[in-house]
Amino acid sequence: MKKTVVLYPGLAVGHLNPMMELADVFLDHGYAVAVALIDPSVMENEANLAAAVARAVSSKSSTISFHTLPGIPDPPSLAFNDQFFKNYFDLVRRHNEHLHDFLRSVRGLHAVVIDASCAHAHEAARKLGVPVLMFYPSNAGHLAVNLQAPLLVDGFKKHLGGDSTSPVEFLGVRPMSASHLAGLFGPISEVNKDFEAMIFAGARMKAEFDGILINTSVSLEERALRALADPRCCPDGVVIPPVYAVGPLVDKAAAAAGDESSRHQCLVWLDGQPDRSVVFLCFGSIADACEQSDQQLKEIAAGLDKSGHRFLWVVRATSTQHLDALLPEVFFARTSGRGLVVNSWVPQPSILRHRATAAFVTHCGWNSVLEGITAGVPMLCWPLYAEQRMNKVLMVEDMGVGVEMEGWLEGLVTAEEVETKVRLVMESEHGRKVRERVEAHRDGVAMAWKDGGSSRVAFARLMSELLNV
Repeated sequence: MKKTVVLYPGLAVGHLNPMMELADVFLDHGYAVAVALIDPSVMENEANLAAAVARAVSSKSSTISFHTLPGIPDPPSLAFNDQFFKNYFDLVRRHNEHLHDFLRSVRGLHAVVIDASCAHAHEAARKLGVPVLMFYPSNAGHLAVNLQAPLLVDGFKKHLGGDSTSPVEFLGVRPMSASHLAGLFGPISEVNKDFEAMIFAGARMKAEFDGILINTSVSLEERALRALADPRCCPDGVVIPPVYAVGPLVDKAAAAAGDESSRHQCLVWLDGQPDRSVVFLCFGSIADACEQSDQQLKEIAAGLDKSGHRFLWVVRATSTQHLDALLPEVFFARTSGRGLVVNSWVPQPSILRHRATAAFVTHCGWNSVLEGITAGVPMLCWPLYAEQRMNKVLMVEDMGVGVEMEGWLEGLVTAEEVETKVRLVMESEHGRKVRERVEAHRDGVAMAWKDGGSSRVAFARLMSELLNV
């Protein structure tokens, strides 16, 4: 009987997708893999997540078993507001009994891997006598800051409460203003006792796991990974388990010839464009957080028009009819042939790897960052929520793989800024150097999973230390 690893992903596309890539790693090393899921319908505006689950089941059900847990009565609202994380954690806890029952039924259960957003599910798995691992789909710098926040809670609260310009210093990351850190703990409207309790509990909870798998590599985040091994990174009395950098976990199938996504209309359109000529704009999968104001959409359209460059723009609008009414007819007329606007899911990894794609306007979600780097595409950084502000600092100031779109912090990026930054990346010497740096990082991360590479070595260490292989 094969040893079985059960994966328990979080309720977001950006958490599900890298865990499905992690499933392939376990399969490649001889394990059977089962995936336990909370029904996506509990999420508000859950169409994107439900579609991602459907794609995963369709593409992987021949090698992975999927099990949706029974529902719970009166699930809490998961609208993206100040109560989101409180309600989300409550939802996870209330599914623990169902998760525990499922885990007990799995033949050959050898380990459980739980998404960081579902850390409360540790209670359902720890009694079964198998290793329980946390999967951290974001980066090592984000984890380091989360662990250190309790050490600096008084000063951190002061910054978040008002003084947002003074730099805050943490081990493992570049000093940055509190305005770039405020989103790390969710959509919190004010700093209060709930906030303080949450960050202390979060640090202690991570220490309860047997190991932490992070979707990063040594070549990308050596400084942050060193910090995670430093005792100063944790509150007193907290010792985090071993950390294993096993990234980048990105969609490898997207590059394969004959992939079903190659028939998507976007890729057909890109086939007709010159090499390195198209600016790709996509702002993530969480509809409530990624949908932009009407005024912002008009500014983007005007900037793309004035730039003169080809573009593929994925818009999170409520409907195609709304989008057609919002953008002036002259915009579609002037950009006909050189621009494509899409109001639906697109195969982002395949688009980024396409020969015609030259630049990527991104919200700086970590999966998108890794997909941009592994494709060797320069990025224009426009963070929206969560840790994306901190990721922007890593991308622009540390790695040098992107440029910042000014105005995002104030809530409006102007047409002039869109035009200027698109031209900067596409036409200037500065843009050429950004491309050189991102291609160097692409080559670095490509080594991570090769023989002797850092991520392959880390996974072998995981199997030896925790999985008794």
